Amino acid sequence: MENAREFAVPAAVKKNAQKGLELREKFGKGSTEVGINRGHQLAENDTISLEVIKKMSAYFARHEVDKNAKDFGNEASPSKGYIAWLLWGGDAAKEWADKIAESHRQ
Repeated sequence: MENAREFAVPAAVKKNAQKGLELREKFGKGSTEVGINRGHQLAENDTISLEVIKKMSAYFARHEVDKNAKDFGNEASPSKGYIAWLLWGGDAAKEWADKIAESHRQ
């Protein structure tokens, strides 16, 4: 089954997710339980499924607008959207997930 296929999580994606978890802990804001769980999944696992990658691609498509918010990218006082974006693996994950999702569209 196609959705059972696993993909190696790139180091940059793991690093971004870990940074998101650290910022979430430090500032106590950003993301939903789904995003927090995704951050743990990306930071702690070596592979993820195609199904999850497709969800990630959809998340980034919906939340690209968050990059326009005040303090997006400001690690001293990050926006909630920035923390959430990192939990999902950040820009590295967007590029990676979009590429895989596009190559597996039906």
